[in-house]
Amino acid sequence: MSLAQDKLFKDLLKSFLKINSQLEAVIVSDHEGFVIAGEKKKSVDMELISVLTTLINPILERIRNEFAFKRFGTASFDTDDYRLLFISIDEDTTLSVVLNNLGSIDIISPYAYFLAEKVAQVLTLSEGDLIQLTFPNFEVESEIDERSSRIKDQIYQMRLDSGGKYRFKFVVLGDHKVGKTSIVRRFVENKFSEDYRATIGLNILTHTIEFYGNEIHFSLWDVGAQEYFKRFRKTYYQGAQAAFIVYDLTNKDSFINIEKWFFELKKFIGEKQIPIVIVGNKLDLENERIVDYQSAINKIDDLSQKTLKGGLSYIETSALTGDNVEDAFSLISYHYITKSKEKEEHILKSDIMKQLNSILEKNKNLTITFITENALWSPGFQILNEVNELCECEKTKDAKEERVYEYSNGLVIKNFLYDKFDVSDSDCVFIIFDGRNKNGIESEWRNIILNIIAQLEQNKFALIGVRIAKETDWSKFMEDLDINDYLEKKLVSVLFFKLGSEYRLEIYDQLQIMLNSILNS
Repeated sequence: MSLAQDKLFKDLLKSFLKINSQLEAVIVSDHEGFVIAGEKKKSVDMELISVLTTLINPILERIRNEFAFKRFGTASFDTDDYRLLFISIDEDTTLSVVLNNLGSIDIISPYAYFLAEKVAQVLTLSEGDLIQLTFPNFEVESEIDERSSRIKDQIYQMRLDSGGKYRFKFVVLGDHKVGKTSIVRRFVENKFSEDYRATIGLNILTHTIEFYGNEIHFSLWDVGAQEYFKRFRKTYYQGAQAAFIVYDLTNKDSFINIEKWFFELKKFIGEKQIPIVIVGNKLDLENERIVDYQSAINKIDDLSQKTLKGGLSYIETSALTGDNVEDAFSLISYHYITKSKEKEEHILKSDIMKQLNSILEKNKNLTITFITENALWSPGFQILNEVNELCECEKTKDAKEERVYEYSNGLVIKNFLYDKFDVSDSDCVFIIFDGRNKNGIESEWRNIILNIIAQLEQNKFALIGVRIAKETDWSKFMEDLDINDYLEKKLVSVLFFKLGSEYRLEIYDQLQIMLNSILNS
């Protein structure tokens, strides 16, 4: 065994023993009981475990012979002091896990199969191979899934068009030999291996890409296809936020089984809607292709209509050549970010609606006026109409220069252009200026702001958003505006805020501030 393998085994097995206090020892041995690598916590007799491994190997061999893959077997039994779990890595190698006599095989098994996959990777290590040794916490993953709707679906930063940071768990499913691991390896390492080896239960890799100015962190869970592991796949699926279902373009059965994998995933994740991409792999084997493109599209359309409100996409790849592999992950990133935006906006809309209802319950009516330079671009006006869409609406005016929507719940929303507006009856005014291509304050802007202040009654509110270039000095910008004297005389509250490229969500934030100010006034 090479020095690199020896160090990997030492780090891997030590990390495994730290997972749970029930674990006492872990051993990798050959079919004769020779210990290839091992670590222990206390006074575990490694030689005894090695002997037990030798005794259990004929049983494992019989299990393998009855198993579909002919290479895998597992067994467990108890002694007075220990509980032991044995897992075949291959025909010659066994992983032995030792727990104390109160240990739970059910709790440890998902980790043990994950360890078995990592051991197999170390044993077949080639120069330049990447092996990630971090163990997942399956219990935490489950807890995260329960909380995901409340913590904005595990998104670390929810600011869209660029500059966002997204981290999500991504499961890769499908029959054996369709190329799941090869696709993941091509994506993460840009490598392809001709030697097939079935994933033992689970393999996890992490990878980061840049996607249209956003930073995407993938936690890639390559799930073993063996039927035996179905009992553990529920655990592996917990917290999944996106999925690939991979099939082989040259294998009709793997195509038919898309539906099996799809419904297994849906069963285990419940009502949660996640973006799913169906991947037809082995595009390089065009002459052996059995599943044509249109048949695949028809299958995806059929699944979408049965169970999803959209969210299913299709792409064909070659892990061998790398064709479309990057595009496949870009596609799932796009769907994930888009769905995340939808979820975030849904949460924000609900919050705004609650604020509106509280104000209307207290005041019976509310008038909000938006002022824009262009009649076709009024995001705040659009958002409030979307939020209040369940109420009956009468459009009393709907012209270019003036739009007035009156709702049955007492909300009145108006929109004017810069050159002519009346805000005398408004509880709040929301106006946006675009200063990205300006050198400083436009004199027109100052006059518009002073006109708003003059028209508003005392103790009313004005929110003024300014889209400015990155290099603009905001402090200098505000100094040049200089309207403090007018504010003190009129007792009108004015709040200025900067708008960036992700203005839509920033406007949600400002609408919430505006409504909260009205509610507490």
